[in-house]
Amino acid sequence: MKDQFDSAALDAAVAEARLGLEEGGIPIGSVLVLDGEIVGRGHNRRVQRGSPIHHAEMDCLENAGRLRAEEYRRCTIYSTLSPCDMCSGAILLYEIPRVVIGENVSFRGPEDYTRSRGVELVVVDDPRCRELMRRFMAERPELWFEDIGVTGED
Repeated sequence: MKDQFDSAALDAAVAEARLGLEEGGIPIGSVLVLDGEIVGRGHNRRVQRGSPIHHAEMDCLENAGRLRAEEYRRCTIYSTLSPCDMCSGAILLYEIPRVVIGENVSFRGPEDYTRSRGVELVVVDDPRCRELMRRFMAERPELWFEDIGVTGED
């Protein structure tokens, strides 16, 4: 990671993931940072809201509210898990130039494509993020497979 701020921002994303788990949801968290300040926080709320689109990054972007295009271009988004196609699409749409990923072992989104579009991806391989997902996938496989769109039998 670049510096201590990256570490603190990832800590905030991990706290969001833990909050989601406490609420009965999927433990993935995200924060959006603009010019060194957290401007949005979110966690996967698909279960809590009965929503197909409230992934952590989408929830974070919604909670950040409307930003100007030039502001998104100065942001870094932090996620405890590699962003999926939908969330990566939002990152590309808003031209967020940097993504810090807690881990990409449990799931790997379209990282190569996202990089090919000029986005800097930093994969931290954080043990807290890996353990949250490992435990969740073992304890609630039906929710995990629903979230990533497969049955687990594929």
